[in-house]
Amino acid sequence: MKPFCFAKNQIIDAQSANVHPMDIGLIRGYGIFDFFRTSNYTPLFLSDYLDRFIRSASKTHLQLNYDKSTLSDIIHQLIGKNDLKNGGIRMLLTGGVSENHFSPGKGELFIFCEDLIFPSSEKYNNGVKLLSAEHVRAIADIKTTNYAFPVWLSADWKAKGAEDVIYHQNGIISESSRSNIFVIKGGAISTPDEHILHGITRKRVLELAPDTRIRKVSFEELLTADEAFITSTTKKILPITSVDNQKIGSGLVGPITKQLMTEFQSMEKQIVSK
Repeated sequence: MKPFCFAKNQIIDAQSANVHPMDIGLIRGYGIFDFFRTSNYTPLFLSDYLDRFIRSASKTHLQLNYDKSTLSDIIHQLIGKNDLKNGGIRMLLTGGVSENHFSPGKGELFIFCEDLIFPSSEKYNNGVKLLSAEHVRAIADIKTTNYAFPVWLSADWKAKGAEDVIYHQNGIISESSRSNIFVIKGGAISTPDEHILHGITRKRVLELAPDTRIRKVSFEELLTADEAFITSTTKKILPITSVDNQKIGSGLVGPITKQLMTEFQSMEKQIVSK
């Protein structure tokens, strides 16, 4: 965590940030967050992330007392004060202290700056493994702070050499715990349409590959795909080369995935150079 954050309606020493122990963000796991990156001091795709954060606050009945322009100004101030050339920015809106310890109250807004570590180059070059988990994330289109299930699962997937899980239910896949997923078969790209967070990196990939089919994708299709990859802020485009004990395609990173990785990198460079 970097030295300065936004809390208590002002930029303060990050070590002074605190939340009330009866905030339902803590006792009920009710709150929202978002996370995005800076590259050469530029907050990437900031408008999209702020739109999603504001939308999430509205959908979860949480009061957000700052408009998009003000949030953007605060974020740029924090980038400067923390000298955050390349790193992460985490926005958090808690559920607040509630009279009945259940209903949303007046929440607290926090914005932190952090160091950011990407997956190793080996993972991008060779791909990673996912473990399957039968699950659908609650209110999946909102980036809530409730990650109890995947945090609980994480010890198991790490022990089995996996990067993360892939959720599926009734034979249909949805997303990873922190990423969207794409599958490629016969040159055609598909990505799930339901029970997902509409990721900002996912949105960029859809711009790079506009013929992608947004539809129900079966677990069997994933296992028999030629290529697969996940997308997220912290992973960018990360190839998937096995699920459980099943190789995906040849078990190597495929050509379409490689091409999209290159194009996404170029997209980022164009934004930063403006």
